[in-house]
Amino acid sequence: MTECKCYPLIFETNLKTLVWGTERWVVSGVTGSESVVANGSLKGKTLTDVVNGDAEAMLGAAVVSKYGSQLPLLAKIIDARQDLSIQVHPNDEMAKREHGKMGKSEMWYIIDADPGARLLVGFSRSISAEEYRQRVADGTITEVLASHPVKPGDVFYLPAGRVHAIGGGIRLAEIQQSSDVTYRIYDYGRLGLDGKPRELHTDLAAQAINFTVQQDYLTHYPHDKDAVNKVLDTPYFRINQMTISAPLSRNLMAEKSFVIVVSMSGGCRVTLHDGGEYVDLPPFTSCFIPAVAAAYDVSPLDASQPAQVLEAMI
Repeated sequence: MTECKCYPLIFETNLKTLVWGTERWVVSGVTGSESVVANGSLKGKTLTDVVNGDAEAMLGAAVVSKYGSQLPLLAKIIDARQDLSIQVHPNDEMAKREHGKMGKSEMWYIIDADPGARLLVGFSRSISAEEYRQRVADGTITEVLASHPVKPGDVFYLPAGRVHAIGGGIRLAEIQQSSDVTYRIYDYGRLGLDGKPRELHTDLAAQAINFTVQQDYLTHYPHDKDAVNKVLDTPYFRINQMTISAPLSRNLMAEKSFVIVVSMSGGCRVTLHDGGEYVDLPPFTSCFIPAVAAAYDVSPLDASQPAQVLEAMI
């Protein structure tokens, strides 16, 4: 790597062990859980410090104009061995009012799923706030949530206010607003790693929930090989998916945004057009590409195995 900071950043492992499985925060600027650079001249610095050094070069002019020097996205790899709690997240207005933080809209991309594995996303029928409270109290809230069998490649968008839970036996990539605010609605009476019941946030969740029922919660997108498939374009992030068996050229300089590349299966190499710096991303890892360097090739690490890749940007 060169001595300048305009190269793809990879990070030290940031793994959290939870009662239901593990959560790898692959790109994070969240206070207390910042990613630490593992390569090049910036090795050992937190991503927050790197961004503060030159926010426009790292994040991009379009991002800085909206968020200042705050990294607005968080990327995770979640490995759920047991069911997660039923939960919901607040929107920007409520999160700022209650916690002084950003709201939390997110998306899930299914990497692997055991046979029969399912997600809970949204309500299966219309219910009132009163029925919600009663069902939380008597442990029947799951009976009115929409249950979705999943397979690799499925995507679900979870705007703030949409009730959801990951089921056991699922590994997924999560891209979300950079926020750690979660309202736990129901947790099956489970104890935490400390042996104590985990806190519930019934009242705050009731304020945050959007009770609107949708007919279809699955995100539909093209699945073309060796092409850029546009998955989501939301007010908070844009997501592309690629299944590549040969190098694919990307030039996102005009977007004036950083890019997070997530390697999901097969593994990939990211090589900058300017200077040729590269990083190799084994499965379940990620890199951060500064806005001023967002022109690159992405190629599979193994020519015999296609690479599954996500791109996230503002």
